[in-house]
Amino acid sequence: MPISSPIPKLTRRAALLGAAAVMMFAATLPAHNARADETVKLGLVAALSGQSAKSGEAITRGITLAIDKINAEGGVLGKQLELVSRDDESNPGKGLVAARELAQREGVAAIIGGLDTPVSFAIVPYANQQKIPFIGPWAAGTGITKNGAEENYVFRVSAVDEYVDEAITEYLIANYGAKKPGMILINNPWGESNEKGLLKALEKRGMAHAGIEKFESNDVDVVPQLTRLKENGADSLFVVANVAPTAQVIKSLDRMGWDVPISSHWGPAGGRFTELAGKSGEKVHFIQTYLFTDATSPMFVELQKKFPEIKTLADVTPATGIANAYDATLLIAAAIEKAGSTEGPAIREAMYEISGIEGMIKTYDKPFTPDDQDALGPEDYTFAHFVEGQIIPIK
Repeated sequence: MPISSPIPKLTRRAALLGAAAVMMFAATLPAHNARADETVKLGLVAALSGQSAKSGEAITRGITLAIDKINAEGGVLGKQLELVSRDDESNPGKGLVAARELAQREGVAAIIGGLDTPVSFAIVPYANQQKIPFIGPWAAGTGITKNGAEENYVFRVSAVDEYVDEAITEYLIANYGAKKPGMILINNPWGESNEKGLLKALEKRGMAHAGIEKFESNDVDVVPQLTRLKENGADSLFVVANVAPTAQVIKSLDRMGWDVPISSHWGPAGGRFTELAGKSGEKVHFIQTYLFTDATSPMFVELQKKFPEIKTLADVTPATGIANAYDATLLIAAAIEKAGSTEGPAIREAMYEISGIEGMIKTYDKPFTPDDQDALGPEDYTFAHFVEGQIIPIK
């Protein structure tokens, strides 16, 4: 008995201390949970720093404008929408970690993002496994939405590589009489996706190509690859890369003195392309899904109100990111409202039922089906180029 008598005292003391700690911890929970209950969270995973930061900024602006509109009209499910953002730095591993954090720690109802195709490919399996809607406003890799999942939780309001490759091929033929184009593609899954699409488009037309050349995002000289394409008789070029790598292609062409028609995916639109590529950057014609052409348009005026740093049309580069993200946010919010729930499976089913959603690009009437989870098609594309720092449509 003598040696056991102190134990109950220690036990009681530990119990009291433990109970106090639990009470202190619990005291912090109501405010947190109440706040969580007051809003419906949407997550954003995008490149918010680095070479693609302008694109990430555009996506953020588009989502913000849409959330402001939705919240002003009463929100969803009687609650305000809240955006929670994570920077993936164009890194697939970091993008996946960000998606997990948003889903598991933040409890978002859906994730918007995947600016880079490799990042989106990293997130897709996780979104499908966790049954959380993932809607892309930028990355165009065909396999992002066409991923083979029996229950596919991945949707997109953006260009699709396979459709873009068709449009680029037709554009070069119609405008330049191209008969033997060459391909200069970034060496990553995005480049691979477009290689498949471009080969399919050429095969469909019975056309030959002058070769397929790859390069890295940090290459500063692609003259060897371009020289091989020129020697093989390339009469035009397909280019697939983001801002800085595409600029290096243009600089290499200038060093070679090779003036050849160039048609590109929308990579150059993601930043101040001509500041990097020089005046010759204006020769690159690329795909867009939306362009601001009127500084008095209601949406541009709204942008200026929300973001006073926007002074001219050139300051909204790229408009595509703004429009795609704005429309994507309206669609996912409409699906949450229609589902009457923030549960992933219910939202997914509701995505197939929404209609009459007026976006920046168009009005969406049942834009998704289980067989086609892309809201935009070739009819929504236009070609553009930079002129004095501003993206304008090709006339």
